[in-house]
Amino acid sequence: MKASKANLFVWLGYLILLASVLYIGVQYFWNDPRNAGIVAAKLMQPAFPFDVWKIFFYIHITAGATALITGSVQLLRWSRRRLRVHRLLGRIYVYSIFVSVPAGVYLAFYATGGLGSTIGFLILNTAWFTTTWIGLRRILKRDAAGHENWMLRSYAVTLVFLTFRVLMPLLVMAGMSMAAGFPLAIAAGILINLYVAEAIIRKRKKTVPHTGNASV
Repeated sequence: MKASKANLFVWLGYLILLASVLYIGVQYFWNDPRNAGIVAAKLMQPAFPFDVWKIFFYIHITAGATALITGSVQLLRWSRRRLRVHRLLGRIYVYSIFVSVPAGVYLAFYATGGLGSTIGFLILNTAWFTTTWIGLRRILKRDAAGHENWMLRSYAVTLVFLTFRVLMPLLVMAGMSMAAGFPLAIAAGILINLYVAEAIIRKRKKTVPHTGNASV
């Protein structure tokens, strides 16, 4: 029964992930991104460099979506039992983040919500790069257990993409302004996701001996 419930939550998570990626694809690739509410607000600023911003934005969300998808597959036993697949997807995951982060840093300086949002997104990108880099270094030093733990933290930061988009509408509905809501949603997303990751790591250390494969 517990396994069935766990599988249900896993598949529900995949459906939410797929729906989010499709939504972003339709909103920003299929439709004109100028019609998106957040982008339309930026276009009201005369000095906003839309053409340059758009290039960095597409790089960021394409690489970020790739990390979301490949990272989710890496969590499956199916992937961990197939070393070649696991390593290939691991490389794609890491490279995607290393491409997405610099673009995200540029975008942070044009974030909706002002200085607070800029700082929040810079912290998010720093955490994303750092956790991924440490995870990569762990496996290069043949520390498979440390690698798994840090890559779980890395994916927790990757999932802030989804957590932020759940929290932000709730804060707006609660009457919070964009200027206050954006940085709060970013900070809360990072804290919530990393808390869950640490809880999983602690539980795994207590109950399951490490037998993982290397992903890079």
